[in-house]
Amino acid sequence: MNITHYYWYFSKALTPRFCDDVIAYANEQKEVMARTGGYGDRKLNKQEVLDLKRKRNSDLVWLNDTWIYKELHPYVHEANKAAGWNFDWERSESCQFTKYKLNQYYDWHCDGWDKPYQRKKEDPSNGKIRKLSMTCQLTDGSEYKGGELEFDFRNYDPHMRDETKHRIQCKEILPRGSIIVFPSFVWHRVKPVTSGTRYSLVAWHLGRPFR
Repeated sequence: MNITHYYWYFSKALTPRFCDDVIAYANEQKEVMARTGGYGDRKLNKQEVLDLKRKRNSDLVWLNDTWIYKELHPYVHEANKAAGWNFDWERSESCQFTKYKLNQYYDWHCDGWDKPYQRKKEDPSNGKIRKLSMTCQLTDGSEYKGGELEFDFRNYDPHMRDETKHRIQCKEILPRGSIIVFPSFVWHRVKPVTSGTRYSLVAWHLGRPFR
């Protein structure tokens, strides 16, 4: 797929009050260890936890609240059109409130899979894939060090060929309240936080597989 824009951003789009409200609300909910897709919801043994943390080490809370979607959806629609992607999407998955504390990170990954979700017929996610991803900055970049959001625009795992010339650090995310929207097949990572805590809100938007 040929695209002109690999991400679209909105600087300081979310108000400080909205950011504060999300952080306060999420901190009242049950926190879980972040996982990647291959592990599911089952209980992990010690070796699996170690293997997982080599790829991803952070804490998160799942949020599925109308007031959050109401705030985020207009930016997804606008970015999808302005960037020229014009992807058909129908619904959003639960939002992920993520805490990146000291030495926590998320190595290279992409959010989308070629195969659609295989779930019960009545599940609205059944038969759909992630098409658009978004990440929202809830803390200002001055409140922590490290934790950089990076993109790699090649269409294969960056681990296969370590070439920094293909990477870009997304500095547009740094001001508090900023939003980045990008196709879910784009590779990206969050580098280790070296001081402070980085709070973010991530959401994925689903639709029928690309033709």
